[in-house]
Parts: sequence; C-alpha cells; structure tokens
Amino acid sequence: MARTEYYDDPHAPEPNSLVVAASAVVTDDRGRILLQRRRDNDLWALPGGGMDMGDSLPGTAVREVREETGLDVEITGLVGTYTDPRHVIEYGDGEVRRQFNVCFTARIVGGGLAVSEESTEVRFVDPAELDSLAMHHTQRLRLGHFLEHRPAPYLG
Repeated sequence: MARTEYYDDPHAPEPNSLVVAASAVVTDDRGRILLQRRRDNDLWALPGGGMDMGDSLPGTAVREVREETGLDVEITGLVGTYTDPRHVIEYGDGEVRRQFNVCFTARIVGGGLAVSEESTEVRFVDPAELDSLAMHHTQRLRLGHFLEHRPAPYLG
C-alpha cells in the first residue's frame, strides 16, 4: 500500500484518523543507528508503528522493532513526543492520518537482523551517513534530537 507524507503542505488531504504510535532509536555497540528502508514510500525511517489496544507505548516500540527488523530490544530512554498537526500521512486505502509518535531509545537484547514485509532493507547506519539517505523531515527531526544528547526529551 502506498504511503505519502506531507509536512506543512496546504495541499495535504484532511486527516480522517488519529493514530498513537511509537518508534525507537536502536544503536549498536559502534554507535550506528538501526534504520529500515520502507517498502511503501522507499524512504529510510526508524522502526515504529501504531499502538494496538493491548499495548503500552514502550511495548509498541519493542513489538514494532521486532516485527520490522528481527531484533529484540529493551527500552532505555525517551527521545521525545512528536505531535505536530502539520504532519499528515496518506495511505493508498484512503486513510489519512495524523500521528502522535513517542520516540524511545533502545538497546539490543537478542534476535537477528532481518528484512520484513514492510521494508526493502534494514541496516545500521553511521550518523555521518544520515544526510545522504532519503528520509522524511520528521524522521530527521527525531534523529537530530537523539544525536544532540538533549538533557530532557523533546516535547512537541
């Protein structure tokens, strides 16, 4: 299913749903960041997705990382909350969502790196390489906040 992300675009469609979601910045022992190349828009992104009714937000991040990358992780901290109403995501099935995302930090505790049905590539990326990857503004914002080593989570 196709996915188009809009940011501060007056031509963006009106949202018809609000989704609570979680994502995670997972790093390896060399400081590289786990990213996936999404199948639905061909952009690089942090692993993450929508919360299920039986999930907690940290549990959502753990589940999504496992589903999308094959890795088992443990939540270690909070990067921030991302609730900007100017960010709208349109899907090919007619859903147009406004997404409330909480981005965590996490460390690997098991599993093995694997591509899922949602991605075409999954790998650890050196922070110096991030600028060369095709990525939506909102993903860059989360990664930037993580790399700043902020003393407190971003609240936005």
